[in-house]
Amino acid sequence: MPELPEVETIRRLIEPELVGREIGRARVDWARSVGGEPRAFARAVRGARVRAVGRRGKFLVAPLERPGRRVDGALVVHLRMSGRLHVEAAEEDPGPYARVSCELSDGKVLHFVDVRKFGRFLFRERPEELLQHLGPEPLGEAFTLPWLRSALRGRRRALKPLLLDQGFVAGLGNIYVDETLHRARLHPLVRSDRLRAPRVAALHAAIRQVLAAAIEREGSSFDTFYRTPEGRPGSYQERFEVYGRGGKPCRRCGATIRKIVVCQRGTHLCPRCQRTPRSG
Repeated sequence: MPELPEVETIRRLIEPELVGREIGRARVDWARSVGGEPRAFARAVRGARVRAVGRRGKFLVAPLERPGRRVDGALVVHLRMSGRLHVEAAEEDPGPYARVSCELSDGKVLHFVDVRKFGRFLFRERPEELLQHLGPEPLGEAFTLPWLRSALRGRRRALKPLLLDQGFVAGLGNIYVDETLHRARLHPLVRSDRLRAPRVAALHAAIRQVLAAAIEREGSSFDTFYRTPEGRPGSYQERFEVYGRGGKPCRRCGATIRKIVVCQRGTHLCPRCQRTPRSG
């Protein structure tokens, strides 16, 4: 599933193609993609202009406006396993997996392509209601070291499941949690309320560093599904320290990377850099 760096890459690349464009006819080929009501979706977006393209966690959010600059709901997109967004000329064939296609006023078409049909391309009058459960943005101003120290101390959970919880912090997923914990030299099962101040500082810095580096390299194409709107793969997978490297040597210390299961998620770590926490 695309995580924050992949979604942010898509946001940056697709924003110039959408902002200021008016949406015309919308075609829906898979009703669940738009929440189950294709006609209502088409009516809601027709004639609206895209005001901006933002991101909240793993969601893309595009506020819409009507004549007179009246804000009128938003498109809210979650790519999930295999969703993609791209803008093409009207005569271009988007292929057999285009679930939603929105004509734009410049003659192009915005396509939501989703092989596995898990993604969502929704219209919401009040998008904040759909997103209110999300925690702070890890690259945002609210994600401060004091906040993280207090938030970790207030939970009694293993680090990896906590960091994967979108209500705790928005946008992290399996790949970037594994990479972050390795950079911070923290075991995925260390309990959050037992982290001392230097370890919390290392975790805070690692989260920001890993995400920023991944965005710079346009995310990670760890399977055949993730591509940028321009069709390029990301390249951060070339920098993975632990994720997907089970059985290979740690680039830092040479120990063999291990793969374990934490909360039903495959988890990669270095047993020497990330010591198993003591019980009790």
